[in-house]
Amino acid sequence: MRLALLGCGTVGGEVVRLLHEQATDLAARIGAPLEIAGIAVRRVGRDRGNLPVDPALFTTDPLGLIKRDDVDVVVEVVGGIEPARSWLVEALRAGKSVVTANKALLAEDGATLHDAAAEGGADLYYEAAVAGAIPLLRPLRESLHGDRINRVTGIVNGTTNFILSAMDATGAGFAEALEEATELGYAEADPTADVEGFDAAAKAAILASLAFHTRVTAADVHREGITEVTAADVASAKAMGCTIKLLCIAARGVDAAGRETVSVRVHPAMIPLTHPLASVGDAFNAVFVEAEAAGQLMFYGRGAGGAPTASAVLGDVVAVARNRLAGARAASESAYADLSVRPMGEALTRYHISLDVADRPGVLESVAGVFARHEVSIATVRQGPAGGGPAGRGSEAELVIVTHVAPDAALAATVRELRGLEIVRSVASVLRVEGGA
Repeated sequence: MRLALLGCGTVGGEVVRLLHEQATDLAARIGAPLEIAGIAVRRVGRDRGNLPVDPALFTTDPLGLIKRDDVDVVVEVVGGIEPARSWLVEALRAGKSVVTANKALLAEDGATLHDAAAEGGADLYYEAAVAGAIPLLRPLRESLHGDRINRVTGIVNGTTNFILSAMDATGAGFAEALEEATELGYAEADPTADVEGFDAAAKAAILASLAFHTRVTAADVHREGITEVTAADVASAKAMGCTIKLLCIAARGVDAAGRETVSVRVHPAMIPLTHPLASVGDAFNAVFVEAEAAGQLMFYGRGAGGAPTASAVLGDVVAVARNRLAGARAASESAYADLSVRPMGEALTRYHISLDVADRPGVLESVAGVFARHEVSIATVRQGPAGGGPAGRGSEAELVIVTHVAPDAALAATVRELRGLEIVRSVASVLRVEGGA
């Protein structure tokens, strides 16, 4: 079985190394040896250390490599939308199996890849696109195919989880925790894709597509990052027996007309310390799946890095190679349900709202009236002097309010009206609360 490898960076280099180190075992598992037919790179002469590969295999012509008759499987670890989409469509339509780690492409235009795979009768595998080495996507599309999944909640970005874990452990602010993450190599020089939630949103779209048999794209995902999370938010969460995580949440629901829908969102949220995801620290990933028959399942492990991602890539390579030798093909995309994606305003959630208010009689009654007008029920209220200083007439006080479950649109409208009240000096923070009663 001959492979065309597109990309030889951190992940691609690890794929080459593992192919070399495990050649005998991989051949035994597949029933035929795996050989690299060629490696497409931007610069052939780049120093790649002691990579165990013949330099003659490198090429700057990926399409030429893909079109070669002796290539059976195409492995793509370049990333991005184009030209990766064109390369993979070419391979799939030609009947060549594809293994990719390209979450951005799958989330933006996975439909084109699946259609090309169906047209060419080829396999399309992408376990490495979400949560690195954690075996997650194949259980969703194969092991749980006989069940009904109702909800998927996950921590799928290691950079943001490291930052929030550091803030929780040390009391540092976002900027300080991001600086530490960058120094340790957990954050890129430009961390926007991670801290603004783009990376997690792409993964959420892939998870929702598999869990609910519906084509979901990154554009369908409500996305918020962690840049506005403060040390005060983290402290407030601790006071409630909670911690803050950047969550991807995909859930079934019913719209106003009684039709089944799905909602998919990524945002920071408080979760109780008793929740299984609360203890996931450092740069680890975890995904919590709730199914009707199987119940609650949790998948945990390293979600990024060259070796873990390469492990997932090679797992897919073994699967598609065995299929190819047997003259078989894996099950095609399952998008029969074709459920509509519910807007964020209809998602049911809870809010934690911190208000700086005037410290005078009647303030709490006025604030409660705003919640009542939007039919939002208050679960708890905590009141104290703003900033921990002395209270007194004319000074400011802090109100911390946690709501019961309500539509996000009603909660957002409540916050907007609160901002306009004369007695509200500022809405210091707004965070969603998940995983509690």
